[in-house]
Amino acid sequence: MNYLLKTGRAFFGIGIVGLGIQQFIYSDFRPVFLAFWPSGVGGLSPAAYVVGALLILAGAIIIFSEKAKMVSLVLGLFFFLCSHVYYQLFLSPYDFHLGSWTNALKELTFSGGALIMAASYPGERPGLSNRLLLSIGRIFFAILLISFGIDHFLYTEFVATLVPNWIPGHTFWTYFGGIALIGSGVGILLKIKIELISLLLGIMLFIWFVILHIPRALVAPATDKGNELTSVFEALAYSGIAFVIACLSKPAEKEVSV
Repeated sequence: MNYLLKTGRAFFGIGIVGLGIQQFIYSDFRPVFLAFWPSGVGGLSPAAYVVGALLILAGAIIIFSEKAKMVSLVLGLFFFLCSHVYYQLFLSPYDFHLGSWTNALKELTFSGGALIMAASYPGERPGLSNRLLLSIGRIFFAILLISFGIDHFLYTEFVATLVPNWIPGHTFWTYFGGIALIGSGVGILLKIKIELISLLLGIMLFIWFVILHIPRALVAPATDKGNELTSVFEALAYSGIAFVIACLSKPAEKEVSV
């Protein structure tokens, strides 16, 4: 489990580093970080560089340090404060369109993932703060999983195009993925076989990372300002979140009932 915990942290940290590097490649904020920039306000590139550098530093600390609790907490707060939720509720013309919530849910998950990373570092566990961090992080992650699972049924034709051509039965795998995501989200939210579910989820997300996201990014890395490359880092980070939840769930259930 210690090896899996370190792997999960490394996956999440690499995802954060990758997103930070993209800030420099495009001299702009990736959509996952900023949903709305008021017209007439300049100075976006320098701000994107600063945020990118800080993300790279934070990700590197999470990967290599055993004392990254505070960095993870600050990172979680950053993602939460930069959340797209306000934009979706009050500014977006598509506020009740589930597909338009994609970036908001991704950013909320990065916030929850960072809180989960913070809860994984030694020092206070099984203290109240770590129980709270893990609980909040699990909820944020579960919301993403359930919502994305529902998307597989609402946008079946589009999602089916993401399945590699060499795999038969695109529609079947689209539905299978949707059911797996919804089931995983419910299991993590309600703590049903959470250790096993999180482990299997992490493996599934890592498989998608290898056979789906990496090939798509290699074919068209610059598509939609690097969105395919962004998806690579997101998938790896989500896999890492699932692995860390799996590692924390068994002691949490027995000792502190997180």
